[in-house]
Amino acid sequence: MIDIHLPIADVSLDLLTLLAIGGGVGFLSGLFGVGGGFLITPLLVFLNVSPAIAAATGANTVIASSVSGVLAQLRRRQVDFKMGGLLLAGGFAGSGASVALVSVLRQIGQIDFVISLSYVLLLGTVGAMMFAESLRALLRVSAAGGVPARTKLHQHTWLHGLPFKTRFPRSRLYISALLPILVGFAVGVLSGIMGVGGGFLVVPAMIYVLGMPTALVVGTSLFQIIFVAANVTILQAWTNQTVDALLAFLLMIGGGIAAPIGADLGRRLKAAEMRILMAALVLVVAIILAYGLIAPPVDVYSVSEPS
Repeated sequence: MIDIHLPIADVSLDLLTLLAIGGGVGFLSGLFGVGGGFLITPLLVFLNVSPAIAAATGANTVIASSVSGVLAQLRRRQVDFKMGGLLLAGGFAGSGASVALVSVLRQIGQIDFVISLSYVLLLGTVGAMMFAESLRALLRVSAAGGVPARTKLHQHTWLHGLPFKTRFPRSRLYISALLPILVGFAVGVLSGIMGVGGGFLVVPAMIYVLGMPTALVVGTSLFQIIFVAANVTILQAWTNQTVDALLAFLLMIGGGIAAPIGADLGRRLKAAEMRILMAALVLVVAIILAYGLIAPPVDVYSVSEPS
């Protein structure tokens, strides 16, 4: 074992373990179009890194895997830049608001609890909804003898009647420009609080709310994640001093190497298969975090220092 002392996190962790975590998350980033922050943050917490530092550093580490993944998607022309730009505009506004909220939560000593509870609620809800829809889609294909049924992934609601409608030729959509901005804002808020690029939320939203083709979702999601995560990293480092640069660098090395491998595998999977695999992954993380919230501590007399 090669232990590395992390100055901001103030813990010593095994070098190979950190590289393996970065590589695993990078692989999943390329495969599903998620930045991987929703996995990195819980994994770091399991290794006794403070949730506040894990979240802020996690936002940084998704950048390398996202860049690597989006380059692979660009070669296949599977990025909608117009949609990504609007998602990004909302993401910048949301991330700025969330970093200010994190500062307040740290002052009152509730940031660690809020981060953990946010993960459980959001991952559990999104994962359950995605898993149910994807399972229904696979069952329809099976009942049709392996021929995919032509069904709509999203239903028209009052959101689709919002003003400022515009065309997205790459995605073949005609929807309000406010929709991707609102989705991006929500993702930006989560990025600051939870240290995620928001892929686990924006990917389902792009499929079921915006109605984008699954083939374009991965690359477009990764494109906006790069800039939202970078913005969160800068704001967290400047405002809250919770980014551990050494930890982020080690995780980014593994992520940058493994993301193209995941992107290549993703090309071979069917859309419904990709969605159900991602849903299962999200649910597993939510269950583990939920157990951590309700499980009794190893030492009932231990007292943790505020983040």
